[in-house]
Amino acid sequence: MTIFALSTGSGISGIAVIRISGIKSSHAIKALTNTALPKPKTAVIKKFNKINTSDLIDEGLLLWFPGPASYTGEDMAEIHVHGSVAVVKSILNELSKIEDCRLAEPGEFTKIAFQNEKINLLKAESIADLISAETEIQRQQAIKIMNGKSSERFNSLREKLLKILSNVEAKIDFPEEDLPEDVIKNIKIDSQKIRKEIEIILDDQKVGERIREGFKIAIIGPANAGKSSLLNYLSNRDVAIVSEIAGTTRDVIEAHLNLDGYPVVISDTAGIRESQDEIEKKGIKLALKRAEDADLNIIVIEPKSVNFTGFLNDLISEKSIIVINKIDLDFKNINQQILKFNPIFLSIKNETNLDELIKRIKDKLKNKFVTSNETLITRERHRRSLEACVQHLINFEEKNAQEDFDKAAEDLRLATRHLGMIVGKVDVEEILGSIFSDFCIGK
Repeated sequence: MTIFALSTGSGISGIAVIRISGIKSSHAIKALTNTALPKPKTAVIKKFNKINTSDLIDEGLLLWFPGPASYTGEDMAEIHVHGSVAVVKSILNELSKIEDCRLAEPGEFTKIAFQNEKINLLKAESIADLISAETEIQRQQAIKIMNGKSSERFNSLREKLLKILSNVEAKIDFPEEDLPEDVIKNIKIDSQKIRKEIEIILDDQKVGERIREGFKIAIIGPANAGKSSLLNYLSNRDVAIVSEIAGTTRDVIEAHLNLDGYPVVISDTAGIRESQDEIEKKGIKLALKRAEDADLNIIVIEPKSVNFTGFLNDLISEKSIIVINKIDLDFKNINQQILKFNPIFLSIKNETNLDELIKRIKDKLKNKFVTSNETLITRERHRRSLEACVQHLINFEEKNAQEDFDKAAEDLRLATRHLGMIVGKVDVEEILGSIFSDFCIGK
């Protein structure tokens, strides 16, 4: 099947790029241009016509990439035309008339590239991350992954595990033959070394996920304390409805911000109070869940709600900043116990001390985005695979110590498989290759 799609953004633009990939790519561009194939990787000016007619659609550039030396590994073509909605629609419509040609599904070009071993899963993910990057730090992280450092590290660890597994397999298959003592000893030493290396990778404060997904900040507090006003101020636009009526916000409202180059997802939540309203109660439940999952909670209260002790006691922690809003109002009778939490006194209405709050947020951000380790994990998928790998290595070490080699080998296979899942490479035949080359089986 040959696929095609608009690769640039939809809507009016100066240029639109339409990609075609598959066995019918050459037939498609011949049908549109009524000319022979151009030289590979050379941009040529062509007239694109409706198929089987001389009805001109547009004039633009054509690039031809014969497989396997293309992005997908298949024959590919790129059509560069004017970014008119009518032009793009007309060309896509003509391509759909060609037998065995269809519109591509989301991400299908990259999926084919992965299936044809042009890229691994990590690079495929990094391409998606680069496309969606909104801040410089997100762009830098995506580029690092694309450059293959993470793939090299995970593949290296996987190859070391395969080496250990080949030794264990040899011990199982040839129990009557004495393996060198250093081989037996190294099985234990090397597996522990790899496990500790993976544990160091896991101990990264989830910086990679924070960079990719955004640092999560929840604005939480009692009703009518100024949470929505704070969200609007930080976002520099009216994201949330602001009203004197308590309980206006009932759902979680999100805004994506760029604070000093750091990606931030900030959420306004429903005011926490006793309520009989079922919808509001669900909103309060969502607010508490968002606070639990957040990297930072900004707890907004006002002088008259400072004694909201149950709420404060449950949420005050190292990942919270206390804000006492509405200092433009009378707050002589404020509870002095709140001072031990180092609150920020501000007036969102008069924009008083908001710079101090932003500074405190930025300090928290910088601390959370710093790690002593190289960032290799950018998705929860990676983390789950590495955690499973570590657990299987622990199981392997226990069974290997008991000389239960058959079961130990199975744990080692599973550990290797979980590492392979990160880069999308799981091939048990590699184990056999390692055995043959190292132990000369069949001598």
